[in-house]
Amino acid sequence: MSKIKPIAIIQSMSGKVCEHCDMYFRTNRQTGAVSTGKVCYPSDAEPTAAQIKAKERFAKVSAAVEEILQDPEQKAKYLAAYKAQHVVGSLRGYVFKKISPLYDADGELKAA
Repeated sequence: MSKIKPIAIIQSMSGKVCEHCDMYFRTNRQTGAVSTGKVCYPSDAEPTAAQIKAKERFAKVSAAVEEILQDPEQKAKYLAAYKAQHVVGSLRGYVFKKISPLYDADGELKAA
């Protein structure tokens, strides 16, 4: 991704400009830096079995993150740890990073 000095109009932009555009904008929530990227050669091939498996695992871990964030006690625990670090830019991303290793390649919770 390239670094840009944004004009006021795009300082708060994130994601695609429109559905037909291949230019993406990302704003770092902590530093306010805006970066942009472009998808030059998107794939039109059918997803492989490994890609489908990874997508299913991601969905299962994301559902677990939602459950954690719905529980006020667990959310408070993760929120305190999230505020103490400066690597991950969102609470949801922080929880995902912390619980993702607890799931195997099939998206099942590993035995303790």
